Amino acid sequence: MRVKIKELQEGCILSEDVYSLTNRPIISKRTILSDELLEILKVFQIEVVEVDKMLVNGLPYIPKEVVDEERNNSQGVPSGEELSLEDMFLIGVQNYKREFKGWQSGMSIDISKIRNIMLPLVEKSEASPSDLFSLHHLSTNEEYLYQHSVAVGLISAFIGKKLKLSKGDIVQLAIGGCLSDSGMAKINPTILNKNTSLTLEEFEEIKKHPAYSYKMVQHISLLKENTKIGIVQHHERLDGSGYPFGEQNNKINIFAKMIAVADTFHAMTCKRLYRRKQSPFRVLEMMIQDSFGKYDIAAIRALGSGIMTFSIGSSVKLSDGQVAEILFIEENSPTRPLIKVTDTGEIIHLEKNRQLFIEEVLQ
Repeated sequence: MRVKIKELQEGCILSEDVYSLTNRPIISKRTILSDELLEILKVFQIEVVEVDKMLVNGLPYIPKEVVDEERNNSQGVPSGEELSLEDMFLIGVQNYKREFKGWQSGMSIDISKIRNIMLPLVEKSEASPSDLFSLHHLSTNEEYLYQHSVAVGLISAFIGKKLKLSKGDIVQLAIGGCLSDSGMAKINPTILNKNTSLTLEEFEEIKKHPAYSYKMVQHISLLKENTKIGIVQHHERLDGSGYPFGEQNNKINIFAKMIAVADTFHAMTCKRLYRRKQSPFRVLEMMIQDSFGKYDIAAIRALGSGIMTFSIGSSVKLSDGQVAEILFIEENSPTRPLIKVTDTGEIIHLEKNRQLFIEEVLQ
């Protein structure tokens, strides 16, 4: 919906790029507005922008005045059919957060509630898979722990579907991915909420969370054994460099291998206190090259196939700042497509120009 600048607040999500006097946006769509960005909009004398009807905290955004657009209803809340995957994700994150707070206070996992969070999201993501690769734009430092859990469940389910798992196993994988970090509820909150680098001792405490997660799910009869083992092993690596047990190769459960790829992929695409967000293309490339031997290649390829299905025609920003359009993606090299530079019309095959990479997907 189109709203005036004076109506905006922290947590609003841009649904369209914001332009000033050039053909490049001053702020890209899917950006979460902060007080600093609101000031930038005022400096550039932007009067009206397009924003989502949902704030990043999962609550509806109800401005006093909408420009040239009728509200959907008196509460300003989109109906179920109108909810996008991103809106449903933000709501699901808040529902998961409530469950997590309960676990911190000693409550047991209510698996029916986790199922009710994940199932509609999995169904929605199957209808709009390209939106799945945009969820990292919604990441915030304050909500990251909860956003990450729900996203890992969704991405795990996507990988499972691409690898032709049964519908039942896909649901189990979604729930397992979502609960893989449930043991974080047993970690000291001062460590979880720390805004500076962890000490070695604090990181060793964090590394206990898969075991804590397993203890929380081990007696849940509705979870398959594959799912439970996947949860405790999701930080294991094929080369034995993972934790908590340093398992290798075939000793690592198939669900754990898929959750590991989903977990790492989402974490690396998200903006963190110590790292800016990175494009799905760049992260997949780093997982294939820099972490070769750590992750299951079939799971990585399944994730890469998702990029191939929606990225042709997309606008991207390159590592040198140029904007380009994706013309063609080769199955064997999904992270290095054939592109056309917008300003010059030059066609570049990124596979043959290794100094360049896709820094961000713009649309």
